[in-house]
Amino acid sequence: MLVDSHCHLDFPGLADHLPDVLASMDEKGVACAVCIGVNLEDFPKVLALAETHPRLFATVGVHPEYDDVEEPDEARLLALANHPKVIGIGETGLDYYWRKDKPEWQRQRFRTHIRAALHCDKPLIVHTRDSAADTLDILREEQAAAVGGVMHCFTESWEIAQQALDLGFYISLSGIVTFKNAALVKEVAQKCPLDRLLVETDSPYLAPMPYRGKPNQPAYVYYVAQEIAKLRGISPEAVAEATTNNFFTLFKTAVRP
Repeated sequence: MLVDSHCHLDFPGLADHLPDVLASMDEKGVACAVCIGVNLEDFPKVLALAETHPRLFATVGVHPEYDDVEEPDEARLLALANHPKVIGIGETGLDYYWRKDKPEWQRQRFRTHIRAALHCDKPLIVHTRDSAADTLDILREEQAAAVGGVMHCFTESWEIAQQALDLGFYISLSGIVTFKNAALVKEVAQKCPLDRLLVETDSPYLAPMPYRGKPNQPAYVYYVAQEIAKLRGISPEAVAEATTNNFFTLFKTAVRP
């Protein structure tokens, strides 16, 4: 049994073919998936997926790339996170690749999400791109270790991973780990404690080999787990069992099927 800890099933290409997407999950032994919120305007679609399908969960947050959307405050996030199918706060974090012109605005939004997570005691889903030092500093300053979370689609060095692990965060690996040139990610896959790893697709993006360049879907988390098993010299079943247990340990309000 596998869990896709991060996907976007409300996005075009997946929402339009949801029965096929769910059937493919069954074929690959993917029991659950988390539909990640990226803005408040589209959150009702994310929540509707989780409400309709017992195997799907939701999170609420505003992605750091989005600057032309409703700005979340703590009270708004807490109100939306009160739903039992909302298991985490995010996607949140910092992205200096796409939004290097607005670092302070991003940092304040990130802090708002952390404070909401602390108040509702639900873990954070953290996005970081070209911003690892500031991301970790803010997590420390806001005492995010008290609630924990996941560094999603991790592409940083093992040194950065260690700092995130020291804060009590989990490391989630995507299809990037299957790419031949992803040396940093492969090193993290080998060195990260097995009880702190999660797997994800970030679908419809970042399809793993052998589907690289094509639309991604939650079923393909199977290939992420296969690659991690190969890199660690263990069975795919061991990776599936560990990452699934890790998921339900971190997201403690998610009901295991």
